[in-house]
Amino acid sequence: MTDARDDKYDDLLDAIAEGEGYYIECDNGHGSLPPRLACPQCGSQDISEEPLPDSGEITTHTTVTVPTPQFEDDAPYVTAIADFGPVSVTGQIRDAEPEDVETGDVVGIGVGETVTNEERLIVFEPR
Repeated sequence: MTDARDDKYDDLLDAIAEGEGYYIECDNGHGSLPPRLACPQCGSQDISEEPLPDSGEITTHTTVTVPTPQFEDDAPYVTAIADFGPVSVTGQIRDAEPEDVETGDVVGIGVGETVTNEERLIVFEPR
C-alpha cells in the first residue's frame, strides 16, 4: 500500500467511508466530483460541497478480465459508472457476480481496497 495522499481525492474517499459523500456544485447547478477549483462545464469558481445521494443507478458497466498490473490480482472484476443525481461516479462492483450486473441496477457507494496492492477505491454494492 502506498503512503502518498492526494488530499482532495482522499478527503472524498474518507467522507464516503464515513457515509458523508459529497460532490461539488457550481452556482449554475453543474455537478462534478472533487478535486475541483472551478466548474469543468462553465468555469464558475463559485462552488459548494453538496451531499451525495445514498444510492445511484448503473448506466454502463464492463467486466475486466485482462487487467493492468495495478489490478492483476483483482480480476475478473466489474467496473461501472453509476448516476448519483447530478454526478456520475466510476467504481468497482462488489458482492455481485459479473453476469448478474445490469444497467439500471441500484447501488450504494462505499470505499474498498484493491486485492493487488490494498489501495483504496470507490466501490458499489447492489441494493
